[in-house]
Parts: sequence; structure tokens; C-alpha cells
Amino acid sequence: MARAQTIQIYLPSGNPAGVRVASITTRTVRVFEVPRSLLGEFLQRDESGQVGVYYLFGSDGDEVNRAYIGQSGNVGERLKQHTAGKDFWTKAMVAVSLTNEWTSTHVAFLEWLSIGRAATAGRYMLENGNQASNPHTPEPLEADCHEFLDTIAVLLATLGAPILEPVQHDTAATPAPSASAPSATDQPGRELLYFREAGCEARGYQTAEGMLVLAGSTGRVDLRPSAPQSIHRSREVLREQGVTESKDGKLLFAKNHLFTSPSAAGSILVGGSNNGRISWKNARGQDLNHIEADTLSAVATGEATLTAAVQAVIS
Repeated sequence: MARAQTIQIYLPSGNPAGVRVASITTRTVRVFEVPRSLLGEFLQRDESGQVGVYYLFGSDGDEVNRAYIGQSGNVGERLKQHTAGKDFWTKAMVAVSLTNEWTSTHVAFLEWLSIGRAATAGRYMLENGNQASNPHTPEPLEADCHEFLDTIAVLLATLGAPILEPVQHDTAATPAPSASAPSATDQPGRELLYFREAGCEARGYQTAEGMLVLAGSTGRVDLRPSAPQSIHRSREVLREQGVTESKDGKLLFAKNHLFTSPSAAGSILVGGSNNGRISWKNARGQDLNHIEADTLSAVATGEATLTAAVQAVIS
């Protein structure tokens, strides 16, 4: 169960676009966000010589989010080596121990755990050619590493790189209330939504991160003549990643996929520009604008009711 946490982000140079250091106030893990162009600045810090696990992020100009996960007894030196051997990355996230207690055994196990979680989450295309093997790790140390990794995952996500986090969505649709009495508990991110336009039959959820289109959804296999080139490129990338395939004259989603917005998802489905705010609808035929308005109205009504109750008590 998720719980409230306090996260501190420290700016060593005072520049929010520079090196950033994230930590949870009650934990002993720090994550450094290091833009590749500022690697020299990170190398001047003592932490660069520590044992750590690191995550490289970037792309090869193909609009695909790519990542590489590694570990080292001296993370700074290893990152220097990667400037010569790997071109795709533009920033690194480096996790180290605040108390400098990690050993090579810790980070080898953390690397193995990280690769497994990242592969399961499926948010990034991993550049790790040879998947790390599960190193022999004493049981008490394994328990510590699982806790360390949970902290790393939260800090990476906070810094904008949720590589270890699965896409969050409800596994079942919210029960539909009667059309005449919308439920005050309906929330856009908790209802199963449907896209049924231009021969498409898709299902998905709106989440805090965008629109999650579920496996088994189908769209138009052909692009509209007016489709922007960006939609063509995005479809090619999805096909190469195994997210979509052509089957029975339709564009079939073989895997769940998270899009940045309802419109981005709708555009891929119809093969052209689309306003997902009105195309994605719940089981009652309400589009996202309608659902959002109902939710905000319910919140306002609840606040008004609470205010009236408090005033009645006071008077």
C-alpha cells in the first residue's frame, strides 16, 4: 500500500537543470541525476568514487526511450567509460548509499533486481545485451537490497524516470451507476474507457501518466491521407517494439501501452489526428470532458455540504 513520504531534492549548483540529488528523509539511499554534459561536475564529488548502481537514459533519435542498467565499485569511472562506449544516453541516474555501506555484493544484486523489474515494467527498451545473472547473495543482504531498490524506484520516478515502476491502473472497471444519478466517487483514472470510432475497438484507462491502452485493442491498419509524419513514425516504433501488429486487417495491440495523452492514443488508433478528450468514453457514453466535469462538480458539492454542516454546528 502506498504511503506518504517526504522527498528532498538538493541542487548542488543552485541550477534546477544541473546535477540534482534526491533522497527520502528517512532512508539511506541517494540518487544523483547527472546530465551527460555535466558529468565532470559529478566526478568532482566524493560520491562519484563510491560503490553504486546506475541507470543511463536516452534515445538513438528514433523516439524510443532507451536505458542501460549497470553497477560498479567506482561509478564515476564507469560512467566515464560509457562516454566512449555508449552514444545513446543523455543523462545518468546514480544510486549510492548515504552511509557508504554498500559492497560489490549489494550492487550486483541491485543490478540484477533492477534489470528484472525494468524488463517487467516495459517502459524503456533496455540496452543490456547480456542480462546480469543472479549473484549469490546472503539472505539478510537480499532483504536489505529489496528495501534499497524500493527507495531507488521512488526516487527515480520522482526525478522523471519511472523505469522500475509498473504502469498503475485498476484491473477492473468501476461499477456503472444509473445514468440519472452519476456517482460522486467516479474518477477519470478509475473507469474502464472505450474508443469506438472509425472501426476501432479499444479499451483503456486514463492514469496520472496518460492513457493506458490495453492489449487486445484494435485500430485502423491504414493511415489517413492527412496523418502527420509523426504518427507514421510512432506506429513504426510500436511495431518494432512488439506492442502492435497487423492482424486480420486491423492494428492489434499485443501488449498494454501507455501513451502520454488520450489524444496521442486516439491518433495511433485511427491513423490520424484525433481529439481523445471526446473520443474516449465510459460505459455510459460519457466522454472525458463530461466525466471530468462531473467529478469536479461532485467535489464542489461535497465541499459546500461540509461548509454548511460546520456553519450549522458553530451557530
